[in-house]
Amino acid sequence: MPITIRDSRPSDVPAICAIYGHSVRHGVASFELDAPDEAEITRRRDATLAAGFPHLVAEEDGNVVGYSYAGPYRPRPAYRFTVENSVYVAPDHQGKGIGRALLPALIARCEAAGFRLMVAVIGDSANHPSIALHAAFGFRHAGLLPSVGWKHGRWLDSVLMVRPLGPGASTPPDR
Repeated sequence: MPITIRDSRPSDVPAICAIYGHSVRHGVASFELDAPDEAEITRRRDATLAAGFPHLVAEEDGNVVGYSYAGPYRPRPAYRFTVENSVYVAPDHQGKGIGRALLPALIARCEAAGFRLMVAVIGDSANHPSIALHAAFGFRHAGLLPSVGWKHGRWLDSVLMVRPLGPGASTPPDR
């Protein structure tokens, strides 16, 4: 079945909640320890959209099988041209190209919105699929924060990767 990438809708929240909840409970991409409920996912989605950031889903055969969004890298005003990305794929759809469909769509939306740099904060240096996904779309390694999180009975690193958007840092912003 072909994958459709589209803006998320309120009706997608249960699927998004299930995908993210599984990642929180079983994975290391998120350093959250408790999976948020649908009300919290709704609040987060609404805040992302209200702030002018994209929030996308991947749909296959009418089912949401992944999602991605961008948000502020840091809250201080000087960071306003930098976004942090997130990409999550349903466990039974991982390795099937869903992330490879979501990430370039998210990059394009952020470029169109005038953002200049995308940061990936990847949970765990052993998360080779996420590192490879980001590298495939032009992200380069920018740093490693060793043993910054404790989850599932072990210390986890954060891998920092960056990708210029649009003209990147080659020209001053127009806003």
